[in-house]
Amino acid sequence: MDTPTEPLDASFDLVTRQDATEQAVEALRGDVDEVKSRLDRVSRAARPALDGSAAPSLEVKGFVEGYLRRGRETELKSLSSASGTEGGYTVPQEIDALIAARLKSISPIRSIAQVVQTGSAGYRKLITTGGTASGWVSETAARPETATPEFAEIAPPSGELYANPAASQAMLDDAMFDVQSWLADEIAMEFARAEGAAFVNGSGTNQPKGFLTGATSAADDAARAFGTLQHIVSGEAAGLGSTIELVLIDLVHALKAGHRQGASWVMNSATLAEVRKLKTSDGAFLWQPGLVDGQPDRLLGYPVAEAEDMPDVAADACPIAFGNFRAGYLIAERSATAILRDPFTNKPFVHFYATKRIGGQVLDSDAIKLLKIAA
Repeated sequence: MDTPTEPLDASFDLVTRQDATEQAVEALRGDVDEVKSRLDRVSRAARPALDGSAAPSLEVKGFVEGYLRRGRETELKSLSSASGTEGGYTVPQEIDALIAARLKSISPIRSIAQVVQTGSAGYRKLITTGGTASGWVSETAARPETATPEFAEIAPPSGELYANPAASQAMLDDAMFDVQSWLADEIAMEFARAEGAAFVNGSGTNQPKGFLTGATSAADDAARAFGTLQHIVSGEAAGLGSTIELVLIDLVHALKAGHRQGASWVMNSATLAEVRKLKTSDGAFLWQPGLVDGQPDRLLGYPVAEAEDMPDVAADACPIAFGNFRAGYLIAERSATAILRDPFTNKPFVHFYATKRIGGQVLDSDAIKLLKIAA
């Protein structure tokens, strides 16, 4: 008996065609999903960030997601900033710039002083102490030899500044936790507290030398030794005195005219509270609040920087400084901030041991003047 094969063949062909059609549809869906995914990635890359910052680079992503969050050092081996043999990894340039920007905004002396970046731990600078000798001659006259200028070498004492912020592993595992901003804030805050004190009162031993640490003299610029700051007395042994407004004017004009361009007052908040109460003979306050948001308050027309490490008003103290700190104080720092991830010392917290080498010293002693509490 013959078996009918045609219907079976037709049915088989139909099933085969359906399978082929479904496979084609699935392949097409996959292609469409891939195209949509690519378009979405391009759109996100082209879309500006909400805070106006650029999208993080591959280096930053690898550092944050691989090393900071999960401790995977293998992702850092190919990065140009990796320095594992030195006991830590140098943060990418974007994060280091973020730390530097926030340091400047919260560190009062750093915001007004001269800051130089160095590639090594030491920094040296030659400056002239008496100016460069020169003279006038006619077009065809001989040029007599000028006097040899005198030089002094500035080598700011430096030390290694460190911070050790900690975060729980649960925080690091949270995808919504912004590790980059948190770390920059924590490091900048701890660095600012330590360096703020050193730039004012630092001993110069394994740390910057503060501008109040050295000797001071009442002699003017011509008679004073290089590196010694000039002070003007308040007129009272233990306070600002009854004529302090006149003394402050003398302090302003003790500074050379060239340095007064860009000069600032530096004092702590307790001293500023007393200074804000000072009035002229016609009842006007010497202190003037900033009229525009973001502009500093002013005293006798010059901005005021509040540095809490300045001393209070007391006998023989120098609670007020006035000067062009960009010309008068030098901060030298090695630009790279190194971070060592430590998940073992204080479990379940992960510590981020950050280090940076910073130095500081008075650069031009004629550019900073001090008010000394003395009769």
